[in-house]
Amino acid sequence: MIPLKTFVSERRAANLLQQVRWRDGVYCPRCRAESVIRYGSYRVFQRYRCKNCDRTFNDQTGTVFEHSAVELRKWFLAVYTYIRFNTSLRQLDVEIDVSYKTVYRRVQRFLRALDAPQPQLEGPVEIDELYVKTGLKGRERDRPSRSRGLSTRGRGSYEQDKLPVFILADRGTGDRYVIPAKAADESTIRLLLADRKEESLTVYTDGFRAYEPLDEDDAFDREYVVHGDGEYADGDVHVNTCESHGSLARSWLSPHRGVSKAKLTPYLRAFQLRRRVYRKPGKEALKTIPKTAL
Repeated sequence: MIPLKTFVSERRAANLLQQVRWRDGVYCPRCRAESVIRYGSYRVFQRYRCKNCDRTFNDQTGTVFEHSAVELRKWFLAVYTYIRFNTSLRQLDVEIDVSYKTVYRRVQRFLRALDAPQPQLEGPVEIDELYVKTGLKGRERDRPSRSRGLSTRGRGSYEQDKLPVFILADRGTGDRYVIPAKAADESTIRLLLADRKEESLTVYTDGFRAYEPLDEDDAFDREYVVHGDGEYADGDVHVNTCESHGSLARSWLSPHRGVSKAKLTPYLRAFQLRRRVYRKPGKEALKTIPKTAL
């Protein structure tokens, strides 16, 4: 269910922000001191005064929602529908009656505040990669614009405007990670697999040559299938989970009609968040979404 009451009432939205932000107790966002007292109100938000630095602040101070004349309930609606339903910013512009430029800047600010994924691998782990066509969208270029579509086939790199995005599926925990990289090479793969709970990690891959050095490393037990030979699964050995998750990531990116290199990482973090809240009830999802950016 969509938590409509929160989107209708500014007071309810303010109470939700207060509940989520100060879940571990109120502290001063400037000096981090916990010696604070209530000090009146600012609009519908609780105001506080820090006894340590004698500065005042409210529930919005230091968050991605501060310094905005737009009501908080509208921003909650914007980020909720964007993450939950992949709603376009043009549609949000219409729904919340705020200019496209304002919506774009606030949503981008929210996306930049999302935490980077921190894989803690238990294993076995599937790892695969997909390649996303990117460019210098919205930036000054020192080269002519390339033709739309970038018809180059096969794998690519940052310099070739075709960024590799690695998909990791940890079968031990059920977690999945979507992490962009500048190149699909051995050093990147080792870095992605570095944070693991066991000394020896079972890794399932395809036949891509960048994974071959793992065969000679005692820290990894690599098993693989060769898609070029028509082999896609051999018992437990496959990367089908990664490929399925990768197709969902492509669908998530498709409404953007082209992705900038600078924006790909925030968009994929939003996709990761969307997968976390996908099956949660509306109220729980609404609490989780702003919590990740506070």
